[in-house]
Amino acid sequence: MPIKIQSDLPARKTLEKENIFVMTEKRASSQDIRPLKIAIVNLMPTKEATETQLLRLLGNTPLQIDISLVRMEGHESTHVSSDHLEKFYISSSEVFKNKYDGMIITGAPVEQIPFEKVDYWNELCKIMDYAKKNVYSTLYICWGAQAGLYHNYGIDKQSLNEKLFGVLKNHRTVTADPLMRGFDDIFPVPTSRHTTVKKSDIEAVKDLKILAENSDGDITICKSKDNRSIFMTGHLEYDTDTLANEYWRDKNKGLEIHIPRNYFPDDDNTKKPANTWRSTAHLFYSNWLNYYVYQETPYEL
Repeated sequence: MPIKIQSDLPARKTLEKENIFVMTEKRASSQDIRPLKIAIVNLMPTKEATETQLLRLLGNTPLQIDISLVRMEGHESTHVSSDHLEKFYISSSEVFKNKYDGMIITGAPVEQIPFEKVDYWNELCKIMDYAKKNVYSTLYICWGAQAGLYHNYGIDKQSLNEKLFGVLKNHRTVTADPLMRGFDDIFPVPTSRHTTVKKSDIEAVKDLKILAENSDGDITICKSKDNRSIFMTGHLEYDTDTLANEYWRDKNKGLEIHIPRNYFPDDDNTKKPANTWRSTAHLFYSNWLNYYVYQETPYEL
């Protein structure tokens, strides 16, 4: 999909170099079609990197997408300039003035903090509540997935003995779901978190369906049975070097961190990692946009 973005968004240059089809607002206005309206609630501190990662994946199918980047009003971001946020993001209060075909709620490095202690928790809850009636399908990622499961179904996260970190092997638990169409039986997903959600807790909710789990028996993908909420506990959007950057960041801080699994060749952190999940990532986002957003959302929002 051509992605409709502001012409001076920093991600534009990177995406154009990769031959990802982006479209400025001026060109988009000349097309007589209704673009899909997708809101990205970007909770990651590395705002610009996450923007590029997600736009890269959303720009791989044939229709036009109108992107709205959303920031939390009650949170001060320290890793991105206020000018960037003011110029390219809308505030959470502006979300409530619109309806969207799809929404993405990203992860955030706050998983070891109780949900209610996160400074923008109440603000995020209002967005999740609004999405139930005003967004056709919402994709929750990593901590965002845990937040969605907790707020919508009362399923709390559980601390792990050590960080679940690396490119984990996953297998499908269903055969015919459109979201998993074209997936290999075993597929890789970058994972980086200190907490998990119990499989038994998800199975206890009749409205939820598990689609995939990893080699540790940890749930990777589940959804509501009406397809309006998708929960992905990994990071398919990650760049090749994102896990390495996280590893060396923690290592240099003197934190206890094991080498990410199935990532560095021969588990040698001096060797350059290879991306083994790129095709899975494109397939996952294409399936979500096609089968859960474009094929289902009405023309008149």
